[in-house]
Amino acid sequence: MQRVVIVGAGLGGLRAAESLRSADYSDAITIVGDEVYFPYNRPPLSKEALAGGIDVEGLEFRRKASVDDVEWLLGTPAAGCDLSLRTVTLSDGATLEFDGLVVASGIRPRRLPIPGPTGGRYALRTAADALAVREHLTPGAAVIIMGAGFIGCEVAATAINLGCTVHVVALDDEPMVRPLGLELGAAMRRRHEAHGVRFHLGHTIVAFSGDDDVRSATLSDGTELKADLVIEAVGSVANTEWLRGNDLDLSDGLLTDSAMQVPASLAPVVAVGDLARHPNGFFGQIPRRIEHWNMPTETARRAGPTLAALLRGEEPDRSPFLGLPAFWSDQYDTKLQSFGMPGIADNAEVTSGSVDEACIIEYFDTSGLVGVVGVDRTAELAPYRKALLART
Repeated sequence: MQRVVIVGAGLGGLRAAESLRSADYSDAITIVGDEVYFPYNRPPLSKEALAGGIDVEGLEFRRKASVDDVEWLLGTPAAGCDLSLRTVTLSDGATLEFDGLVVASGIRPRRLPIPGPTGGRYALRTAADALAVREHLTPGAAVIIMGAGFIGCEVAATAINLGCTVHVVALDDEPMVRPLGLELGAAMRRRHEAHGVRFHLGHTIVAFSGDDDVRSATLSDGTELKADLVIEAVGSVANTEWLRGNDLDLSDGLLTDSAMQVPASLAPVVAVGDLARHPNGFFGQIPRRIEHWNMPTETARRAGPTLAALLRGEEPDRSPFLGLPAFWSDQYDTKLQSFGMPGIADNAEVTSGSVDEACIIEYFDTSGLVGVVGVDRTAELAPYRKALLART
């Protein structure tokens, strides 16, 4: 009997197991995860779950009957891997042998080495993170958020709604500028400011003050901000350290081909989710890591048949990977939804409405339409999604 080991018990790991079963792989599957929970939905952690209380079981994904026989090793992350021996070593010293490997170990928040106390500084990625942050989001609490991306802005909106004072510190010119562009980013800043959020853009935090816990932060322009809680939302780092020593391209996540297979590997290995750096046939063949909610499912849908074919000694489908990125964000009463990759666009055009109200923005590069964002107009995006799916 063969065995597939899936390292990562998030959405990508779950979908990879289901995809393997759909591809007629019927032998053993073991899923290894660093958290103690079964796979759960992470986006609500910065929004409604953070505001209303964290019920992890309520966030768990429904698992298909096809994976009822999967072995789950939760709370024990992978610590190492030897592809020549086809083994994964866990943090408790146990060793798992495999015939095929799925890398689904995801990402973690980037943490910055800022001088000062570390108490009261949090990131937001896991249910445990959200539970810890929620305890501090009390009326009147002074919250500093480092980073003005989606997570930072969603937490800012949640904290304001819970009665906190909120300062957002970021080097960017506008909030969420990379995926949304300057015009919509500026409009979203104005929405936040209308609710009381104060932005310090073009600046960084250079030091924290306090005893064991942070009590204030010093910005690069000398501004001092009071702090009861600091949330760091300044990007991510791929969890690939356990793969070192196997001569893989780990320069930004884990490089794969269009079939999600890891090239030049000594064993059948595929990667899925946030850490997979892969080409996308919709947007050229430049390998990119795409941290959108639907990509673990899209990449797993391709990786499962690939690994199943390799384990049967067959050649997998090498046609271009065609997974259309999508994301959404809820901030106050504003709903944003996007299809495609607005972040690679050269220019953007508001084609309906106004950025300060409801609108649709189209994003273009030299090849044509590459993305669309709807602000409180999400029901009207279906034609744009169809057009993006027709890019091939």
